[in-house]
Amino acid sequence: MSDVPANALAPISARRRHTDQVMRAVLLIVTLLALVPLVLVILRLLTSGLKAISWDFFTTDPSGNFLGNPGGIKSAILGTIEMIAVAALITIPIGIGVALYLVEYGKQGRFAATVRYFVDVLTGVPSIVFGLFVYVALVVGNVGGSGFAAWKGALAIALLMLPIVTRSAEVVLLLVPDGLREAALALGAPRWKVVTRVVLPTAAPGLVTGSLLAIARGAGETAPLLFTAAIVQGTSFNLNARMNSLPAQIFADVGQAQDRLVARAWGAALTLVTMILILNIVARLVARRSRST
Repeated sequence: MSDVPANALAPISARRRHTDQVMRAVLLIVTLLALVPLVLVILRLLTSGLKAISWDFFTTDPSGNFLGNPGGIKSAILGTIEMIAVAALITIPIGIGVALYLVEYGKQGRFAATVRYFVDVLTGVPSIVFGLFVYVALVVGNVGGSGFAAWKGALAIALLMLPIVTRSAEVVLLLVPDGLREAALALGAPRWKVVTRVVLPTAAPGLVTGSLLAIARGAGETAPLLFTAAIVQGTSFNLNARMNSLPAQIFADVGQAQDRLVARAWGAALTLVTMILILNIVARLVARRSRST
């Protein structure tokens, strides 16, 4: 006890208590102010979007009928799911593979540092830049035998998701204790088996969480799809043709003069937000389960 400073055992002064109370009050006020626009957006989304929700809204395609029933958003929902699924199949293996190289092999090497730098740069690139890149490289030249195509939209989304998956996977892999790697290596296991049998299973919940958050980010992007997959009304499963999506459908409807089309845009926005919310909830549940285990 003689080594403990005297002021460490002294009671907290009234001035420090008062300062703590003031800062807590300021933090509460700032938090409430930050929640005001979020609550207003959610309320407007619910009040305007729920009016358009019905069974036909989810089971019919946009009709293009200017005076009659405008139809639903079935093609937009299916197109979004299809393109995001293709983008995830491209991005997740590559992103996790790059993260494995950076953590397990590259470590602090010069090439690894260069890769990290460019991944950080890609993280800050606006989404429209990815769309313009794919548009110039693939759409203008009719690469693949067509101009606008769903696979080109999926590629643009994949480029957007790649740095997110890579950085999140790298952080998760760094959290795996080195003792697990050293124990497996001490038993004579080769490096590749340590990665596949020890590192990846240990980091799996975190890798799933990062991948789901990247998918949620990509699902809400509009600009890349406008330059690559364009907008169509009917349902299509042909990746080499134009394909509808929820962000593109919202963009097309929100500026229309017909109230029915604007209502469809609000319904599509509510649907998109709900899909992203579900993905985020799943990601949080996976992360919480990983922390508990």
